Amino acid sequence: MTAPVTPLSRGGSAPTTRAAAPRVSAPRAAGQSLPTRRWILDLGAVTLLLLIPVVGFWPTFDGARYLVAALGGLVLGMALGILGTLFRWGILLLTGATVIVYFLFGGALALPHTTVAGVVPTLETLRLLALGTFMSWKQLLTTIAPVATDDGHLIVPFILALVASVLTTSLGLRLRSAAWSLIPAAAFLAIEIALGTSEPFVPVVQGVVFGLVAVVWLALRQAWQPQAAAISVGEGSASSGAGIRRVLSGAAVIAIAAVIGIATSGFAAPTSPRYVLRDVVIPPFDIREFASPLQSFRAYVRDHPEDALFTVSGLPEGARVRLATMDAYNGTVYNVSDEGSGSSSAFSPARTNMSADAEGTEAQVHVEIGVLESVWMPDAGAARSVTFDGDRADDLRRTAHYNEATETGVVTAGLEKGDAYTIDAVIPEVPSDEQLADQAFAPLKMPKQEGVPESLAEIASKTVAEATTPVEQVRALQLMLSEGGYFSHGLAGQPLSRAGHGAERIATLLGSQQMVGDDEQYATAMALLAAQVGIPARVVMGFYPDEDAADAPVFTATGDNLHAWVEVAFDDAGWVPFDPTPPDDQVPSDQTTKPKADPKPQVLQPPPPPAEPVDLPPTVADDRGSEDEDGLDLGLLWTIVSIGVGVLGLLAVLLAPFIVIGALKATRRRQRRDAERASDRISGGWDELVDRATDYGAPVPSGATRQEEAGVLTAALAEPRVATLATRADLEVFGPTEPTPDDIEAFWTQVDEIVGGMGKERSLWQRLRARLSIRSLLEGTRFALPARLTPPPRAAKPATKGAAATEPDAPDAAPSKRAPRRTRGSRAAEPVHPPQETE
Repeated sequence: MTAPVTPLSRGGSAPTTRAAAPRVSAPRAAGQSLPTRRWILDLGAVTLLLLIPVVGFWPTFDGARYLVAALGGLVLGMALGILGTLFRWGILLLTGATVIVYFLFGGALALPHTTVAGVVPTLETLRLLALGTFMSWKQLLTTIAPVATDDGHLIVPFILALVASVLTTSLGLRLRSAAWSLIPAAAFLAIEIALGTSEPFVPVVQGVVFGLVAVVWLALRQAWQPQAAAISVGEGSASSGAGIRRVLSGAAVIAIAAVIGIATSGFAAPTSPRYVLRDVVIPPFDIREFASPLQSFRAYVRDHPEDALFTVSGLPEGARVRLATMDAYNGTVYNVSDEGSGSSSAFSPARTNMSADAEGTEAQVHVEIGVLESVWMPDAGAARSVTFDGDRADDLRRTAHYNEATETGVVTAGLEKGDAYTIDAVIPEVPSDEQLADQAFAPLKMPKQEGVPESLAEIASKTVAEATTPVEQVRALQLMLSEGGYFSHGLAGQPLSRAGHGAERIATLLGSQQMVGDDEQYATAMALLAAQVGIPARVVMGFYPDEDAADAPVFTATGDNLHAWVEVAFDDAGWVPFDPTPPDDQVPSDQTTKPKADPKPQVLQPPPPPAEPVDLPPTVADDRGSEDEDGLDLGLLWTIVSIGVGVLGLLAVLLAPFIVIGALKATRRRQRRDAERASDRISGGWDELVDRATDYGAPVPSGATRQEEAGVLTAALAEPRVATLATRADLEVFGPTEPTPDDIEAFWTQVDEIVGGMGKERSLWQRLRARLSIRSLLEGTRFALPARLTPPPRAAKPATKGAAATEPDAPDAAPSKRAPRRTRGSRAAEPVHPPQETE
C-alpha cells in the first residue's frame, strides 16, 4: 500500500513521501520538441489565416504589385516567429528583430524606387520607412481607391503583414491554446476591412474561409492535447471512447461554424452597406466654394496682357493648356456642377494612376507659376500623375485634386509665384470633321441650364435647321458666331464690349445688329445655344499659343493668349474642342453696337440682375476667409483625427505586449498583497520576491521549499537577508496564530527593500528587461523559460532542527486553520489535480 499523497505547498516543504505521487515531466522548451504534425498544422493555419486579409486588399490597390510587399512581410514575419520560438527570444529581442527586418527589407518590398538596384536601402529609404510608420495610414485613407503602388502606399500592407505574422506565429507555436493567436490574425483582417473600400473582395469567401480555418485549427489542437499520464489498464476502452467523442464533437463544431458563417455572410454581404474609414476620412471636396474663373476672364486680359502668368515646357504642338471646365449655367455665371454624367465638381485627391483609360500622345509637361494666383491648376490633356517641386511641394501635393471627367486640376492651398510641377499627361488627338461625320452625340446627361433667355431656343433651331449630321450642327453654331460676330475686349481704343456672361449680356450679344464680344461671351453663347437643341456642350477656359509661336519650346501664358472655347461630346471621339470666337482682327467698322431692327421682345428667366459686375477680380482669398469664419474645416479635422488614430494605433500595437505584461504583474502583486487570509499575504510576499528574482535570471528550482529557494537566491543575489526572510515566512505561515497587520506590513516592507536592491547594481537595460520579462509569469507551466544564471550546487539538508527542517511535521505539531497550498508553479489555492503528461 502506497503512502497517501500530501499536497505540496508553496509555503511548506515537499512531502516526506514522494513515491506515490505521479511524476510530471519537466516543461519542454517551447517549439524545440513540437511534433512535426504540430509544426505543419500551426504554420499552415497561420499562413491561411493571414492570406485572407492580404487578398482582401486587392480592390484597394491598382495592381498585383502590392502582393510583393504583403507576402514578403508575411514570410519575413513567420520566419521571425519561428526563430524566436526555436531560440527562445523574449519580447524585447523579438520586437527589436522585427524593427530591424522592417528597415532592412522595407525598401526592397515597399519602396524599391528609393533603393540602390531595387534592394539596398538608402538614407531616403530609411527616412520614408520611418515616416511611413505613422504617415502612410493617412495617405492611404486620403487617396481615392484604387491607389497607386508607387506612392509609398505599400508600407501599409507590408507593416501589417509583418507585425501580424510575427505575433500570430509566435503565439501559435508557443502557447498551449491556439485561440490567443487568432487575436492578431483577426485584428489584421479588421484593419484591412477598415482601410479597404466599400466594395469588398469576395466577402463571403473571406468570412467563411477564416472561420473554417480557425475552427479546424482549434479542433485539431484540442484533439492532439496529451491525455493524463496516470491511466489504469482497465481504462483503455474508456480512453478510446473519449477520443472518438472528442473527434465527433470537433466535427460537429466545424459543421455548425460553417453553416453559421455561410448564412451570416450570405445574408449581410449583398444587402448591408459596408462602412470603411476611407468614406469618413476623405471629406467631400466642393469646388463650388471657389469662384468661377470665367468671371475673371476680362481681368486677366486687362491687367496681365504681357505678364507671364506661368510657363509651360514640353507642350506638344497643337495642345492646349486647360485652366477650368464648366458645364452649369445659372443665368449669371458658368460654373461647375454636381449633376449629370461626369460631374464637373467630382474632384478627388491627385495620385499617380489617374486617367487610366486615356488615349493619345504621352507627354511630360513642366509648369512654372509666374504671377498667376489661383486655385485652378494649369494642365494639358489627361493627367496621369502630378509631381510638385519647390519649397511648397508637400503643401501642394496634399491639397491637389483632379477631376478625370473634365481633365481639370485644383490646388486648394493656392498657386503662388515660384511653384512648379510636372505632369505626366496624355494629349488626345483632335478628330477631323470627316472622322466625326458618322458619329452621334454622346448619350450624356448634362446639368439643367437655368436663366437662359427664351430667344436662344429659336436662334439655335434656325441655325441648325439645315444641318444633317451632328458635327454639321455644331459647325453651324460655331460659324454663326465666329463669322457673324466681331471681336473686342472692350479695352481702351477698342469697340465697346461689356464684360460678363450673364443672361442679359448674352441676350444683348445675340440680339444686336452687330455681335461684339470676346471669348467669354462667344463661348457661353455657343454652349447655351447647343444645350437648346440637345447638344452636350461645356465651356473651357485656358491658354494656347498663337500660330507663329506654336513650335516654341517654352510656352508663356499671358492675358493676350487667354481663351475660352466649347467642347462637345461625341459618342466615340469624346470631348472635341470648337472655337466660336471671331478672329481678333475681325472688328466692327464703327465703335457702337446697334440692336437688330424690330427686335423681338426678350423674356429673361430669371429677371436680369440690377447691376452686373464688370471685371470681377478673383475671389479665392475671400472664399477662404468666409470658410474660416463659417466653421471648422472638416477636412483638416478628419486629417488630424486620422493621423492621431494612426499614431495611437501603431503605438498600441508596439506597446501592447509591454502594457499587458506590466498589467499582469501589477495585478498579481495586488492580489497577493490583498489576499483574503493574512497568512496568504505573507506567502504572497515571498512569492513576489522569488518572482522578481526569477525575472532577473535567478535559477530558482520549481517546487522547492522556501529554505531551498532562499539558498539559491542568497547565492545569486548576494543578499543575506533573504534567508532571514524565508525563515520568518515559514514561522508566520505555519505558526499557531495569524500574522497581524503590522507583521504583514513589516514583511512586505522588507520584501520591497530587497527587490529594490536587486536593480541597484544593474544597468537601466537590465532593469527594464527584468520589468518586462515573462519568465515569472510562465514559471510552473510547460513554457517555463530556463534561468540565465547557473544554479549553485544543491546544499545538504541541515542536520539541526529548525523551522525548515521540521516544516513537514509543522502541521502535525501545530494544526493550522489554513488549507494547504500548491508548490510554486501552481500557486492557485485550488486543490491539486492529478498531473498530466506534457505533449
